[in-house]
Amino acid sequence: MTTAAVIGGAGQVLTEDEVTAFIGDALAGAGLAGRSVCVIVPDATRSCPLPLLLKAVTQALKGSQVTILVALGTHAEMTAEQLRKHLGDDYPNVLNHEWWNPETFAGLGTISSARVGEISAEMLRDEVPVRLNRAVVEHDVALVVGPVFPHEVVGFSGGNKYFFPGVAGQEVIDLSHWLGALITSANIIGTPGITPVRALIDEAAAMIPAEKLALSVVAQSGTDALHAIAFGDTTESWRAAAEISAQTHVRYLDRPVRRVVSVMPAKYADIWTAAKGFYKVEPIVADGGEVILYAPHVTELAAMHPEIARIGYHCRDYFLGQWEQFRDLHWGVLAHSTHLRGAGTWDPATGEHLRVQVTLATGIAEDVVRGANLGYLDPATIDLTAYEADPDTFVVPNAGETLYRLKE
Repeated sequence: MTTAAVIGGAGQVLTEDEVTAFIGDALAGAGLAGRSVCVIVPDATRSCPLPLLLKAVTQALKGSQVTILVALGTHAEMTAEQLRKHLGDDYPNVLNHEWWNPETFAGLGTISSARVGEISAEMLRDEVPVRLNRAVVEHDVALVVGPVFPHEVVGFSGGNKYFFPGVAGQEVIDLSHWLGALITSANIIGTPGITPVRALIDEAAAMIPAEKLALSVVAQSGTDALHAIAFGDTTESWRAAAEISAQTHVRYLDRPVRRVVSVMPAKYADIWTAAKGFYKVEPIVADGGEVILYAPHVTELAAMHPEIARIGYHCRDYFLGQWEQFRDLHWGVLAHSTHLRGAGTWDPATGEHLRVQVTLATGIAEDVVRGANLGYLDPATIDLTAYEADPDTFVVPNAGETLYRLKE
């Protein structure tokens, strides 16, 4: 049983009045009066009625010193205009997480190599320094406000993940993402409970001196509606929301499909983020099948990580089999590469063998796509109506947040 306070549930839709009242009551009873609060929120790549949530939060925290920190991870910085639209108002004290700026961070300590080995079942044994955005450290309370969805690295997003990798230094980002890649996206995505990656994140979060609270929400994907909100510490509120997300954001098919067309919404501006259209459907694709990411608005592979064009997209074993060549690159980039390419094998004699073909139907030039070891389709040739009529094709609108699995 969770100790979090919860409103709503799977199959329910909360009204704005219910949301506002719940948040007001929850924060009023949290002992926050006179304390400084750092409110950590997602960027625009997550479905979430953030303007509604922030309005309720800031009303409840009147009289407190409040800073709003956008958890970019390693995504692109949001402009002032984008922030205004995303947050719903011109709030004072709004910060992007400047992950590229060393002065952003405060050091919290180190997770030993022995502890990393214990957490990861010896898949990794590396000491990792823990750095976090100093805005979190400099406030009395860190309040996470954001959604929970099935996630390719950690199992379910949310909770302490808003700290690591949301507003973290590169070291924990790289280690946690590579651990997820070693487990593989298909084996960890949508896994309930404390996965090894979640355990690593929780270990780092335990070093944060601020009190850690969360309003963990379960959003109706692609809309501004909410199914549920859980309030409590960042562990228990996440646990409660993840249980509801597992009932809400996971759908099951009777049999594998030969082809999936994932129609990517505009909130995914590059393949670094639009790759979620592959992660969420990989489990339902038959061996030798294909996933087409249909995103005509996308014009680059990774705005903030151009090295992916040079590395290309490959399965996990491609990197492990040639580890001396790749080990000094950012492990988070290697992890992204494996997550989009999916399951496969590699050996020095016969090369790489991939379970599923990944094809981009985007605004990215054909030579760039093929050079990154992906298939290419001209998006102008895509006829979604024809694909929907094809019994071998499964078209996923608004792809990227709902996980598809096969019935056992």
